[in-house]
Amino acid sequence: MAIPNEKLQQLLQEIEQKAAFSQQQLGIVRAQIAAKTRESRLLQLSQQELEALPRETPVYDGVGKMFVLTSTKDVSTRQVKEAADLKAELANLDKKLNYLETTFKNSQQHMEALFRRAG
Repeated sequence: MAIPNEKLQQLLQEIEQKAAFSQQQLGIVRAQIAAKTRESRLLQLSQQELEALPRETPVYDGVGKMFVLTSTKDVSTRQVKEAADLKAELANLDKKLNYLETTFKNSQQHMEALFRRAG
């Protein structure tokens, strides 16, 4: 039993839209992953620099448009928390990336199957 041309075109158009959306989202998620990776690396480098300083060294932490005198322990604690948050965000972005890659691949396979079936 053959699928009518109108239904076939409609189905193909829906699959193409889903593939295009997935491809667009893939680009966005990859950019977000790159940004979070850079941010994580900066935290890691600043933590290394902070550990190299003597404990009694005055450290200033940025708060909005000003700087506040803070202990190295407080800055270190904040950076560890930020690093853990970034790690969780990266894990979520990796899951989203995997889902979008699978969706895009499946959309392409469905389009190829429709072409083979129609042709």
